[in-house]
Amino acid sequence: MPFFSYQTIKKILFNFDPETAHTIAGLGLKTLPYAPSLLRLLKNHYFVTNSVLKQTLFGVKFANPVGLAAGFDKNGEYITAMPTLGFGYTEIGTITPRPQEGNPKPRLFRLKEERSIQNAMGFNNRGCDYMVKQLDKLYFFDYPIGINIGKNKVTPEDKAIDDYEALLKTFKNYGNYIVINISSPNTPGLRDLQNEKFITELFTMAKGITNQPIFLKIAPDMEANDAITLCQSAVEAGASGIIATNTTIDYSLTPNAKDFGGISGTLVREKSFKLFQAIAKELYGKTILISVGGIEDANDAYRRIKAGASLVQVYSMLIYNGPKMIKDINSGLTELIKADGYSNITEAIGADYK
Repeated sequence: MPFFSYQTIKKILFNFDPETAHTIAGLGLKTLPYAPSLLRLLKNHYFVTNSVLKQTLFGVKFANPVGLAAGFDKNGEYITAMPTLGFGYTEIGTITPRPQEGNPKPRLFRLKEERSIQNAMGFNNRGCDYMVKQLDKLYFFDYPIGINIGKNKVTPEDKAIDDYEALLKTFKNYGNYIVINISSPNTPGLRDLQNEKFITELFTMAKGITNQPIFLKIAPDMEANDAITLCQSAVEAGASGIIATNTTIDYSLTPNAKDFGGISGTLVREKSFKLFQAIAKELYGKTILISVGGIEDANDAYRRIKAGASLVQVYSMLIYNGPKMIKDINSGLTELIKADGYSNITEAIGADYK
């Protein structure tokens, strides 16, 4: 597609501050559904269709294992465009019960030398009622969607479960899975909810509200033993799976970091993988695992899959590499899976433990 060069577009977008660039890119994605011919052309170019990559998880068919992580499409406005970029599924949000503006600007920063992003967005979104309206527009849309939910900033910690209860009731008939986000570093006190008592109470309550698969998303900054114990508690209380990991607040990773917000991208890659691997050694085969954090090529995605990930997610590296990266990951995965003598991705998942 010589007329479409993401690197050219990136040069233009990188002349703007990151949040403005995100808004401009979003406008383009929102217009795609109104250009069906372009929509089909882009999907035919970027979306990899191969039986090797197809799998069914919790009754949902995934054409490929690479999804868009939460945070990019906070208000569910780009859902229709995501398959055209090559993604096998998308995760929208984080969405809160009531609209909120998020933290003061500037709150999004490029760490270009490290091919990473630092954000302190603070769950800026239009609230659950707006998200429901977006989801109601998706007639005959056969594509997996996850809904990432979090508490409002003004909700005190001892009332946090009320926010999650309201959100679960709102979205119990929407999407294909729900993610409990208590691991963002940008809402004060949110990570304090990463404790066994709250998790057990939350997932026990959740299973009484909906039959939707519900995942727990955890931070990469926990000690491995604490993370394993927390994830085990979640699974025992009814969680369908674990997503590891969110952004890191380990500012020692780069001298260019701000002293607030979470870092994603290349800088978090190894930290995220090591915690995912530790959790997977204990929970592979007992629950569904999704890995996210600095993934940008097929080898890295395959490393996560062999370590136990059924699905992977990307976000920051998409900003640096564009949609061709998604195509390259899926094409590369197809070859890597075949090279190891497998006929389908399900045989490769958890290969490190077989």
